[in-house]
Amino acid sequence: MPIQGYIVGIVGFAILNGIYNPALLPHSTGMAVVMTMGMLNAHVSVLVFIAYLLGATLTIMLAGIPAALYERMSGSTESTTISMWIWLACTALLALPAVMTFFRVGGF
Repeated sequence: MPIQGYIVGIVGFAILNGIYNPALLPHSTGMAVVMTMGMLNAHVSVLVFIAYLLGATLTIMLAGIPAALYERMSGSTESTTISMWIWLACTALLALPAVMTFFRVGGF
């Protein structure tokens, strides 16, 4: 599988986690309020969108740490299939509460 397939899965899980994670949303919303003080006269939907993006970005960054450590220990200069699987698996584990919330809310 090419690396783009892994990236699509990682981003998909991260977006799902950014939107539906019950523990992450209050923190990312508070951070979005702090970061967008000048934009508070804008719509609330902009603030919520920025909070979702912050949650998704945090998920990608945290899930990439084990993959980066593996790449450092293995001495590889590029991303390998194993490191991409590690990154995808860590993203899926971080998104597990969000996936359960997604199915409980009735996403499908």
